[in-house]
Amino acid sequence: MTDVARVEQRGQVSLPERARSPWWELGRRLLLALAILSGTVLLVWFDRHGYADNSDGSVDFLDAIYYTTVTLSTTGYGDIAPVSDQARMVNAFVITPARIAFLVLLIGTTLEVLASQGREMLRIAQWRKHMQNHVVVVGYGTKGRSAVETLVSNGTARESVVVVDPSPEALADAHADGLAVVTGDATRRGVLRRAGVAEAEQVIITTDRDDSNVLATLTVRQLNPDAWIVAAVREQENAPLMKQSGADSVITSSEAVGRLLGLSSLSPTLGSVMEDLLTYGDGLEVAERDLLVTEVGKQPQSLPDQVISVVRDEKVYRYFDPVVSLLARGDRLIVVRPARELPWAPRPGTHNEELAVDED
Repeated sequence: MTDVARVEQRGQVSLPERARSPWWELGRRLLLALAILSGTVLLVWFDRHGYADNSDGSVDFLDAIYYTTVTLSTTGYGDIAPVSDQARMVNAFVITPARIAFLVLLIGTTLEVLASQGREMLRIAQWRKHMQNHVVVVGYGTKGRSAVETLVSNGTARESVVVVDPSPEALADAHADGLAVVTGDATRRGVLRRAGVAEAEQVIITTDRDDSNVLATLTVRQLNPDAWIVAAVREQENAPLMKQSGADSVITSSEAVGRLLGLSSLSPTLGSVMEDLLTYGDGLEVAERDLLVTEVGKQPQSLPDQVISVVRDEKVYRYFDPVVSLLARGDRLIVVRPARELPWAPRPGTHNEELAVDED
């Protein structure tokens, strides 16, 4: 079984912030310890005439290695000893500090590796404890990353977003963006459980394969019947199947891009406006907001925001539909408005106005 397959089955959880693996740090320190050991061996070998071996009186290269290992490890059998003044001075001011550094390096590395593993386990346990009503993003390619940035730009905390993706590139990108990652295949129930799908409020599914998206949607819906699932499909013909699998909203990525390209070809101005609406933070934006008390009983066209749809009783109506000719309590508005609040275009709902929600 390959390493990738093992990771996919395991559904390993990894949190951001770890710059380097503790095992990488362990390897680096072992190399440093080896360098101290090698340097001490050469030092003893070059000054071998200042040492005496009780067995034969002379010190060869193997004796230098033997003396170095027993000295740095503080074993010290005493069968080889420095006899010249120079060798004794080197032992006092060079080899003894090297011995201390060698022991501190090895003991400190062991303690740090154990401590770092314990800290990581504690961080993951704390993360699982507080991970409720979060957002799970399946697939962290271009679409998944854009979806996360849109959520974060609209107030979703990065700590409440979990990415599920099997690729090392996605792991690195998500960690760079400050996101927790469950490395594995989202079509596996165990992987989705580790991502906390059963407690998630929203799930965004956006892999590069429609069949994987359908299977992931089915699995998510089995684990969490109440989650709001938004899924992407590449081909329009797969959208009904995605709906039947349990997705609440289906976005046809290739069709949407194709329409935008067509509009830009027919009318460059119209294409620029559509791109502006889809880009967050600049120019215009499409948003959903609550109805204000002062707006109850008014026509959608008379509001400061450009209302394009009204949500009433979980149904979406166009602004010109006779059913919503007059706005009522509990309505929600889909509007086009400035991306940034301007002095001449104050954004409704940002000045502590009373919301016209249903009293029941």
